[in-house]
Amino acid sequence: MLSIIDRYILKRYLLTFSVMLLLFIPIGIMANLAEQVGKMIDNEAPLNEIVVYYINFTIYIGSLLFPIFLFLSVIFFTSKLANNTEIVAILSSGVSYGRFLRPYLIGATMVAILMFFMTMFIVPKASVGFNEFVYKYLKKGKQDRVTNNIFNQLNETDFIYVSSFDPARKLGNNFTFERFDSVNKLDFKISANNIRWVEKDSNYRLTSYVKRKMVGDSAHIESKRRLDTIFQFKIDDLTPVSYVAETKNLYELDKFIADQKRKGASNINTYILVKYKRWALPLTAFILTIIAVAVSSVKRRGGMGVNLAFGILVAFVFIFFDKVFGTLAEQSGFSPLLAVIIPNVLFGLLAFYLLQNAKR
Repeated sequence: MLSIIDRYILKRYLLTFSVMLLLFIPIGIMANLAEQVGKMIDNEAPLNEIVVYYINFTIYIGSLLFPIFLFLSVIFFTSKLANNTEIVAILSSGVSYGRFLRPYLIGATMVAILMFFMTMFIVPKASVGFNEFVYKYLKKGKQDRVTNNIFNQLNETDFIYVSSFDPARKLGNNFTFERFDSVNKLDFKISANNIRWVEKDSNYRLTSYVKRKMVGDSAHIESKRRLDTIFQFKIDDLTPVSYVAETKNLYELDKFIADQKRKGASNINTYILVKYKRWALPLTAFILTIIAVAVSSVKRRGGMGVNLAFGILVAFVFIFFDKVFGTLAEQSGFSPLLAVIIPNVLFGLLAFYLLQNAKR
């Protein structure tokens, strides 16, 4: 049962967080529009696509900044409570610091649940439209995927390779398809100068097709200038877009990661990192809430400005650690799980230390 104080603090918690989002997201939209409007005009982006882009932008960027907005909003309204000596009055009435913290944790739980469903189910859909617009109009001509020396393991027996891939034309050069038998011996090998997906016929067209079928110790060779055929893979599966993990919901991402592991994808850590960051985000909400309360619940000579300055510093340090360890996981083979755990453990220890000092 929530007391009057619980309802008062919880209301301020949720209201300040909501106002923070409503204030800063429009600012973010205007800043982005001012920066990108020239590219949109040059690349003739339609108005309806721009409107949809900014709807997706709001969801996508808002989800990334949720923890920071939460952190700053808690510091803001808790500092006001401290400056008005309301916290001193609450604690002087016999309420323990742990009991005073309860409505904050309830609020953090509500925000964490919202974050979870947003990042697992809503943000992935927004990410599709957001990134497609970015690469279509804002980063026109820039590659959104690896296009050279692509190797893929389709299943336990089938392997494919192309030296280069043109996503726009759905064309791969120097194509090779190899199938091995149960004892890992080459069954047959198909090679072609290029492979193209023919949309209207729903098949693949191979140019300068050659098939070598192993029969005992000899090879049976079949060749054609052109061959239309069917393979059990999609042309875009040769090389997924760089942001593909962001577009998968909770269930799709697990399936996609398992599929990429089976194929031996070289950038598998990038996909696993996205998964772990999603799961860690609700925990981050609790850690930042505790830090914010511990810092701002004490009345200081500098007032709210000192608390906000400290909050902004902590937010930048958190983002720095998150980026550094994320880059290590993507670029150097560092464990994605550790890349997510270490920043949260470090700031969890900071939260514990600040909380113990605040209680005294």
